[in-house]
Amino acid sequence: MTVKIITDSTSYISEELIKKYDISITSLTVIFENEEFKEINIKNETFYEKLHESISIPTSSQPSLEEMYSILEKNVKDNNEVVGVFLSSEMSGTYSNACLAKNMILESYPNALIQIIDSRSNCMQLGFAALTGAIAAQNGKSIAEVACNVKDNIKRSRFLFIPDTLEYLKKGGRIGGASALLGTIFQIKPILTVVDGKTELFNKVRTKKRAIQTMVDKFIEDISSHGLGEVMIHHINDVEGAQAFAKIIEECIGKKVDIAPIGPVIGTHVGPGALGIVYYTKTDL
Repeated sequence: MTVKIITDSTSYISEELIKKYDISITSLTVIFENEEFKEINIKNETFYEKLHESISIPTSSQPSLEEMYSILEKNVKDNNEVVGVFLSSEMSGTYSNACLAKNMILESYPNALIQIIDSRSNCMQLGFAALTGAIAAQNGKSIAEVACNVKDNIKRSRFLFIPDTLEYLKKGGRIGGASALLGTIFQIKPILTVVDGKTELFNKVRTKKRAIQTMVDKFIEDISSHGLGEVMIHHINDVEGAQAFAKIIEECIGKKVDIAPIGPVIGTHVGPGALGIVYYTKTDL
């Protein structure tokens, strides 16, 4: 049997890596007032144009139970074992639907081997966990070993980001422990992170430049103590900002740093203009 990785569209893994490691993606949906799109079926540029023109912030929804069941069943019928790694259960019902679908599959296919993992995060913090599992699977590891690698990666990763505004997080109900910032003066620039599945405040400074430097400082501190696995720069409709941020990190580590745009679902909840850094280390943080 072959172990296959399933994750969801909020991992924002590149098409190249999805194909290389044969990862299956189940898509969340963004919903405007009069139309809706599966995240994987709308280009980021098109979405952010629509977001700019929209009079209200769109909502999002998890993959349906039927879709989750279908993707699991296809793999089981292909004689695959499955490790599913999904968006934080604190942010979406995606993980819950995956667990329900797994239980339904086991009623019909009692010998199926399926493990469902809550990444407790999103974006490439989720993506790195899924990729780690996919690499282990391609190297012939057992389903237990693949799942263990995924969980270990989660313990060794960090996601830091700066939203351009807290408006989207507030309206989307995803602000978590950063809610204390809502009443502060406008000059505060929050640095946010994801802790145990929720958005939390990491630090707050006065300027965007200082916020980026604070993220860089934390990155250097972490990799100095724990080594560097991989690193990725995230952005929400701010290519130039991401390129400048990546250049700073490249100068720190002496190698190229990839940039990953954040798509519609997380973009809806965080808002355009955000910049972030995701990385994992060689030992537990």
